[in-house]
Amino acid sequence: MLRSMNDLENYTVGATDGDIGQVTDFYFDDQAWVIRYLVVDAGSWLSSRKVLISPISINRPTWSQRRLPVSITQEQVRNSPDIDTDKPVSRQHEIDYHRYYGYPDYAGGVGVWGEGVYPYLMDPAYASSGLGRAERDKTDEQFARAERAQHRNDDPHLRSCKAVIGYHIHATDGDIGHVQNLLIDEESWAIRYMVVNTSNWWLGHLVLIPPQWIKDINWTDESVTVNLLRDAIQDAPPYEPTDKLNREHEADLYGYYGRVGYWEPTP
Repeated sequence: MLRSMNDLENYTVGATDGDIGQVTDFYFDDQAWVIRYLVVDAGSWLSSRKVLISPISINRPTWSQRRLPVSITQEQVRNSPDIDTDKPVSRQHEIDYHRYYGYPDYAGGVGVWGEGVYPYLMDPAYASSGLGRAERDKTDEQFARAERAQHRNDDPHLRSCKAVIGYHIHATDGDIGHVQNLLIDEESWAIRYMVVNTSNWWLGHLVLIPPQWIKDINWTDESVTVNLLRDAIQDAPPYEPTDKLNREHEADLYGYYGRVGYWEPTP
């Protein structure tokens, strides 16, 4: 199931011995477009310090109660590496973070999470189904590897999801709108779609564009260029946030553009 980034804000994150705080943002891998960390405001018990929580540590979510239990303690969070969440997180910060919590590294493997790593890894209830999720995760392998190859000389780091909201979207032949929201896969925590508002250019409607169709991102100009024509986007199936987005709707979208769905085996 896909979850709206906006709806996931303010979820309570609970440690094994008490609440940690509320989700205020998400850091995503700007190469593979997957959520690597939840940014959590720890509140008064930790002087309102913001900490990073990996989906690896999440246990079975209680979606109806807007709650994400995690398999770590408050003391672990208290002593975790201090990271400035107002700046991009470097690879070195990630290495220190994973070493502290004892998490396996997601870099270098297939798919967006790597070999033997996946969200909910520390939850026994999910562990038995981890292999199946890892296999499904391989459907993103081609995109993730291509992005890593393109940026192999960069200093990889993470980006704020909230900071991307409002970025201008450019088609190959002109401007088309701006990013209004992101839709996140609750199993893999991959960002499946940008929700694009085209009302700046047409009589407004929302459309979905997968990050795999991005041609370029200019972080300085806060703009995203997609490998699509304006007319194609204008005539694309509209997105209604109040409707449940199921696989049939996704298949219609990919079929309209003549693309293979991310859930299909990689050729």
